[in-house]
Amino acid sequence: MVPLRACHRLVRLRGVPSWLHPPLPTTITMAAPQPGCKTLRPSISSRNSPTPSFSSSPPRTSTPHSLSAFSPSAALSPASAAGPAPKRFRTMATDAAAPPASAGCSAMKAEFARHTEYLNALNDKRERLVKASRDVTMNSKKVIFQVHRISRNNKEEVLSKAENDLAAVVNQHIGKLVKELQGTDFWKLRRAYTFGVQEYIEAATFCRFCKTGTLLSLDEINDSLLALSDKSVEPLQINVLDYILGVADLSGELMRLAIGRISDGEVEYAKDICSFVRDIYRELTLLVPLMDDNNEMKKKMEVMLQSVVKIENACFGVHVRGSEYIPMLGSSAEPDYAFFGGADYD
Repeated sequence: MVPLRACHRLVRLRGVPSWLHPPLPTTITMAAPQPGCKTLRPSISSRNSPTPSFSSSPPRTSTPHSLSAFSPSAALSPASAAGPAPKRFRTMATDAAAPPASAGCSAMKAEFARHTEYLNALNDKRERLVKASRDVTMNSKKVIFQVHRISRNNKEEVLSKAENDLAAVVNQHIGKLVKELQGTDFWKLRRAYTFGVQEYIEAATFCRFCKTGTLLSLDEINDSLLALSDKSVEPLQINVLDYILGVADLSGELMRLAIGRISDGEVEYAKDICSFVRDIYRELTLLVPLMDDNNEMKKKMEVMLQSVVKIENACFGVHVRGSEYIPMLGSSAEPDYAFFGGADYD
């Protein structure tokens, strides 16, 4: 026979498995116990006794039972009630004993500090080279513009001033490149100064052709730079690629010079320019296929071919129609409109 109180509890726990039923408490704690003091608490000596009896005993550290504490998850994983398990860190065992952490960190910091110092110095040098190369480019263009002012009457004067300006470019601006690139850095930092060197080669070869009608060689250019270098270190030497790229740019300036000489009536001088540019193009045509996929040189070869065609067309037109073209270019004060197919105007 089941007591009535137990029946009510079984009704409340309906739907809960029997193995999850909490045990019935035998004691009820009325107040929180104080440490070191005796506590009077009611206790039920028997389930059927209606009046509680008070007993003097040390407090029990029992947790009141509740239905929430007996969830299926808590019953299946008893370790979860005590909190998550502590994480275990993975370690790697080595045969040799590792050095102290402080010594290893200091050595690594020192190594990275050396690399940082080297890269900062290299970047600063690159910036100085870019600025010096820009100055070389600007002043070399001024020399080229000066040479284009040449004519029959002022040839010696214009060439003399152009040579003086070119010497100033070498002493002031090329000298900065030489000082920065002494040693082996001129191979490492070539892209920082190559455009200025190409422009200088174009200006130097242009002046040499206008003066003597010949091409300035690479050895002559490098010999002129030895005086600016320190003899204790490896001097700056312009490489063959930069020299060829500068000579390829020379064809454009010679094309402009030839057209200008034809307009002044110097047809023979224009023919000499045409022959000179044609020889350069023929020699470079044999050399470019041997170069390792240099896209910059291929583009310059296309521009050089266009310059050769323009000079040849101008010289061909003068040669074929010279009888009617040259008088119009003469120094006669009276205009001649016969070339245009019309009669002279009063």
